[in-house]
Amino acid sequence: MLFSSKNSDDSTIVELLASSLRRDIAFGTLLPDQKLKINELRTRYGGSNHSMRETLRILSTEGLVEATAQRGFRVTSATEDDVRDILMVRFEVEKVALSRSIALGDVAWEGRVMAAHHALQKAEAQAATNPDDLVALEWDEACRAFSYSLIAACDSPRLIDLHRKFFDQSRRFRLAQMREGRLDWDARKARQQGLLTAVLDRNEAAALTLLKRDVEAELRH
Repeated sequence: MLFSSKNSDDSTIVELLASSLRRDIAFGTLLPDQKLKINELRTRYGGSNHSMRETLRILSTEGLVEATAQRGFRVTSATEDDVRDILMVRFEVEKVALSRSIALGDVAWEGRVMAAHHALQKAEAQAATNPDDLVALEWDEACRAFSYSLIAACDSPRLIDLHRKFFDQSRRFRLAQMREGRLDWDARKARQQGLLTAVLDRNEAAALTLLKRDVEAELRH
């Protein structure tokens, strides 16, 4: 049991539980279409019936968990069509957000993009040579941080929230590629450098082309 519900604020417990389930869904510890039974989850992760149900409700709104007809829950499926649909919607959201960021972003935003890119390159170099679980999590967070930095100046909280949702839904496919040695690190580095350059040059057309290639790379199996 990872967490005890005693003497803990329920919202904090739910946040911790959600983080743990997201991680285990991303790493395939909880498999696509696997039924999620409250009592079994409580034995494994802790929390109360209420906190676990609230956790599953949150993950359901994020698209990582689905409610079943029998009022239960299961991990969302992960078919080829699912991957394509997630990444298609993710690109459409990021395309609009990135276009707005390029138009609206200031020098401070450019600095944050550069810093996130630098951190990502360090994480990618480590993941390419030592892909253990801790490194994988740090790499995934660096991917998220760079992706977020690109759209952070879009001036739309709703676009940013949609970005987070669909980036998280694509997380398990991205991590599977990394852990199975199916990522082309050199190609990723070239795309990321090109994307950074296009963004700093305010070259919207080039930036969107490279963004599309980067998102589509996660479709490959």
